[in-house]
Amino acid sequence: MKTNTTMKTNKTTLTDEQLERFGEELDAIRQRVLADLGEEDGAYIRRVVKRRQQFEIAGRVMFYLPPLWPLAVASLSVSKILDNMEIGHNVMHGQYDWMGDPGLNSRMYDWDTVCPGEQWKYSHNYIHHTYTNILGKDRDLGYGILRMDEDQPWRPYYLGNPLYALLLMLFFEWGVALHDLEVENIVAGRRSLADNKPLYPGLIRKVRNQTLKDYLLFPALTGPLFPLTLAGNATANLVRNIWAFNIIFCGHFPVGVATFSQEECEDETRGHWYYRQLLGSANITGSPLFHVMSGNLSHQIEHHLFPDLPARRYPELSREVRELCERYDLPYNTGRLSRQLFSVARKICRMALPGRRSEGRGPVRVAEDALAA
Repeated sequence: MKTNTTMKTNKTTLTDEQLERFGEELDAIRQRVLADLGEEDGAYIRRVVKRRQQFEIAGRVMFYLPPLWPLAVASLSVSKILDNMEIGHNVMHGQYDWMGDPGLNSRMYDWDTVCPGEQWKYSHNYIHHTYTNILGKDRDLGYGILRMDEDQPWRPYYLGNPLYALLLMLFFEWGVALHDLEVENIVAGRRSLADNKPLYPGLIRKVRNQTLKDYLLFPALTGPLFPLTLAGNATANLVRNIWAFNIIFCGHFPVGVATFSQEECEDETRGHWYYRQLLGSANITGSPLFHVMSGNLSHQIEHHLFPDLPARRYPELSREVRELCERYDLPYNTGRLSRQLFSVARKICRMALPGRRSEGRGPVRVAEDALAA
């Protein structure tokens, strides 16, 4: 397997028997962790929830003291990032359903963002995690507006790829909220406005509640400081959007991440599903605090392999997964945030331009030539 200047993967990397054993080993890891879940995991998520609340309260209070406005924005930003990444995303994956705590149950929890939790769980938990990186099935490949793989047919529209990516980053919560509406399919005539009717009530309700809370209620509570508080809330949402976008894109689109055709995933076995999750994801190295602030999506590989296991377990699982990859001679895509960000930005710009498809790539495609080591 070449890793110096290009990385090419092929389904024949593992035989059917190896794929079966590979799947069995990962199943065994998952079952062992499930059997080990207990008080430490529950105490951890409750502690994160408490810290999030403390950061929010501190931020709201400091908005009453104009000289502390930067600290108020920073505190509220941390609160929103924790709510979005380490709490909301992971709780709605069902990672803590076993606790029996209504406040941490995936069916009842909703996060501090304009996207309705129920709609996100369908597009993310079901569509994305079932069809990860399958072209034509996984709508998270470009989120309906970006070209992120050379096997996506090029159109002049994609010349705006960098601009669309910038706008998606700045308004990420809104992009996620509108994701289920499949606007690109409506424009293409593959979906009608009537198809979205069941989605409108929940979306309108969530947008209304979030907008009133962040841009009317809390600013109004600070009286004459309304404009400053309004600007602070908007800035905290912007910080959260930029952070979430970068973490998510670095876990899905950097150099070396593979895409798959629908044909090669027909009658897919459990082992091949694991194989696809592994090759279709990437990790980001960092400190323990960095991993918490990323919702442990800095361990995107482990998240895609074990989406229903508490994310706090991903750092320890990463060592086992990496050892497994070494034994099966499979790539384990990981790197610094700066490196992954650069490769994502490079891909966004490269995919804006027309270019011929690479030849000899086999049934698994990699969207970009690997950077030199």
